[in-house]
Amino acid sequence: MKKLKYIFLVVAFFALGACQRSQEERSRILKVYNWADYIDEEVLAEFPEWYKEQTGEDIEVIYQVFDINEVMLTKIERGHEDFDVVCPSEYIIERMMRKDMLLPINRDFGNTPDYIPNLAPYIQNELNKMSQGDKKVTDYAVAYMWGTAGVLYNTSLATEEEALTWESLWNPKFNNKILMKDSYRDCYGTAIIYANTERLKNGEVTVEQLMNDNSREAIATAEEYLKQMKPNIAGWEADFGKEMMTKGKAWLNFTWSGDAVWAIEEAAEVGVELDYVVPVEGSNVWFDGWVIPKYARNVKAASYFINYLCRPDIALRNMDAIGYVSAVATPEILEAKIDTTLEDYTDLSYFFGPEADSVQVDAVQYPDRSVIERCAVIRDFSSKADLEKVLEMWSRVKGDNLNSGIVLLIFAVFGGLFVWLVISKVNKYRRKLHRKRRRRRK
Repeated sequence: MKKLKYIFLVVAFFALGACQRSQEERSRILKVYNWADYIDEEVLAEFPEWYKEQTGEDIEVIYQVFDINEVMLTKIERGHEDFDVVCPSEYIIERMMRKDMLLPINRDFGNTPDYIPNLAPYIQNELNKMSQGDKKVTDYAVAYMWGTAGVLYNTSLATEEEALTWESLWNPKFNNKILMKDSYRDCYGTAIIYANTERLKNGEVTVEQLMNDNSREAIATAEEYLKQMKPNIAGWEADFGKEMMTKGKAWLNFTWSGDAVWAIEEAAEVGVELDYVVPVEGSNVWFDGWVIPKYARNVKAASYFINYLCRPDIALRNMDAIGYVSAVATPEILEAKIDTTLEDYTDLSYFFGPEADSVQVDAVQYPDRSVIERCAVIRDFSSKADLEKVLEMWSRVKGDNLNSGIVLLIFAVFGGLFVWLVISKVNKYRRKLHRKRRRRRK
């Protein structure tokens, strides 16, 4: 008995030692989960050196990417991978807050400056609208990039006047010429806004109220209007729309401002002129932010990583690399983004402060105050039941998105396959019968 007890203690000792070594090794690893193409690779590569300068500790970054918020959230919820810091969109942050899935960000950085106050108060206020009880979102999430949803259009195939209204997406002129984001939230909000154009004009309802109306009537209306739009849709896309637009393969693309910036620049190099506008009826403004999951195993490095990305110089490098706009709003960034060759002036006082009420900047990246005032954030669905109803509607909209030509092609293919199988069976039977007859003759 004593011998067995001794063996157990030895095994426990080695197991404990292995566990401690594992924890020590994990403390030198930072696992980051981010959108694809959403950070400057050199900025990411330089973080370990900066971290050692600040803390004296070595760190290795393990970096993974995702393309869909819900895929990311599923991995976080199941806990199959122990990510330390992730970058969800605002509605997923709200859902994670509601489910108590996040840790507050520790802003005790020792001798390292706290760069998080560099964020624009406008964005901080918008994020805090999603606070849960006494838990402020900005204690658990730090905004990274932001932008608007609107219409990217080929200026030789569509006019600015046409693109400036959501009616363009339903205009028969653009039959089979439009690319839509494969995003139920954005499409839902757009359909609801367009369906209530007159009510918006009369001040009976706001964009924010419409986009966040998940009633049975609103869902039915969105479905009706999205199905009416479908003859115009050449494809549903998650990321290829901007490339299709640069090649002149589509006339209009419902997209996000960051993708529009990239597409406009790329298209100009091949002689295609694109532009981007936010329709006058209103649209959504969105945010992505960094959070630390509750099961994170390197909270310290995660907090330092978030702080690092809020440095103005780092924010500028990321913006230049990916085309999206940082939530950081410092004088250095405003100065870097001013372009005196531009003719139009933009009111960015809501973002940079009163001194930026008339500046020359790229209005696609930094929308004018008048644009922001007709936009709102799409909140998370208040219940799982509401979400399921909208997803069912979206499935119905997408499910019968095949035009008659494609349907006939599918039937022709399957019909041909069926005939081929029948003929093959018949031929096989005939060969078998023929072999039997030959054997009998022998």
